[in-house]
Amino acid sequence: MSLQSFITGLPKAELHVHHVGSASPRIVSELAARHPDAGVPSDLDGLKQFFTFRDFAHFIEVYLAVVGLIRTPEDIRLLTYEVAREMAEGQNLRYAELTCTPYTSVLAGIAIEGYTEAIEDARVAAERDFGLVLRWIYDIPGESGIPAADATLEYALRHRTDALVGFGLGGPETGVPRAQFREHFDRARAAGLHSVPHAGETTGPETIWESLRLLGAERIGHGVSAARDPELLAHLAETGVVLEVCPTSNIATRAVDRIEDHPLRTFVDAGVAVTINSDDPPMFATTLSQDYEVAADLLGLDEAGVADLARAAVAASYAPDDVKARIGAEIDAYAAADRRVPGDTP
Repeated sequence: MSLQSFITGLPKAELHVHHVGSASPRIVSELAARHPDAGVPSDLDGLKQFFTFRDFAHFIEVYLAVVGLIRTPEDIRLLTYEVAREMAEGQNLRYAELTCTPYTSVLAGIAIEGYTEAIEDARVAAERDFGLVLRWIYDIPGESGIPAADATLEYALRHRTDALVGFGLGGPETGVPRAQFREHFDRARAAGLHSVPHAGETTGPETIWESLRLLGAERIGHGVSAARDPELLAHLAETGVVLEVCPTSNIATRAVDRIEDHPLRTFVDAGVAVTINSDDPPMFATTLSQDYEVAADLLGLDEAGVADLARAAVAASYAPDDVKARIGAEIDAYAAADRRVPGDTP
C-alpha cells in the first residue's frame, strides 16, 4: 500500500476546521443557486477562480462572501450535514471539532435558536448516517470587536448544547488585541469551555504569548510565528499546549512563503505537541488527507509516523473518553493490518 493510500484509509480526527470554510464547491454552488443576489458564482469554474486568494485579507473577503450565502436555518442544516458527509465519505474522519461563528449568521437574520437547532439536527443525523462524531467550537470574529464577543459568549452560555466544547477567536489578528477579550474567555472557561484561539498566524510570537497569558489558551490555532521564539517553543513543549498546524492553509494565505519553509519540523524538533488540520479545505484546494501527506513529507514519516499523527489528534481533542478510545482502537487496528503480510495471523 502506498503512503497516500494508507493516509486516505486512516481513521482520522480534525481539530481546526471551519464550518463555513468547509463548504465545498458542490455545497457553495447549491447555496449560491438559492441566493443568486449574493454575487457568488454558482458554476464550478467560476468558483475555482473565486477561491484564488491574493493574500490573507482577500481570503477574509471571499470567506465573508460565502458566509453571506447562509441566510436561513435550512441553509445551516444543509451546510453542516453535507460537510459531515464529505468529511466521513471522502476523508474517513471519525471525529471533528467544527469552528462555528454564529454571530455572523445571527447578523444575517437567523435567530440563535434556529441556528442551534439546525447544527444539532445535522450533527445527530451525521453521526447516525456517517458514523462521524461532531463537536462545536464557537469563535469570536475578532474584526467585529466587543459586540461580537458579547454576543458569542451569550450564545455559548445561554444557548449551549452538550456538543459545544470550545471557545475560540478567529479573523484578522493585526489590530485586534487579545486583551480586550480576556473577560469573555474567563467566563467561557469558568463555564467549562476550552480556550482555543487563533494566534501567531499573521502576527508575531507576542500574539501567542497574549493568548496563553490573557486567554488561558489550551490549544493554539496555527501558531506559525512560535518558531521565531525559542523561549515560547520551550514553554509550549513544557506545558503541553498543542499547536493546530494547517500547512496548506499557511501557504494559501501567505503566512508562510514556501512549503519548504514551513516551521512544522521546528515545532516537532522542539518537542511541541502538534496536530495536522486543513482549516478551510475547499477554499485552499486541499483535504485533511492531503495535509497529512504534506506533513509526512516535511517530517519524513512512514505509515507508523502518520498513524502517530492521527493518534495525536485524538489525544488533543475534546471528544468523550469512549469516543477517544474507540477511534484510537480503530487507528491501531488499521495500522496493524497495513503492516501485516500474507500468512500472518491477526
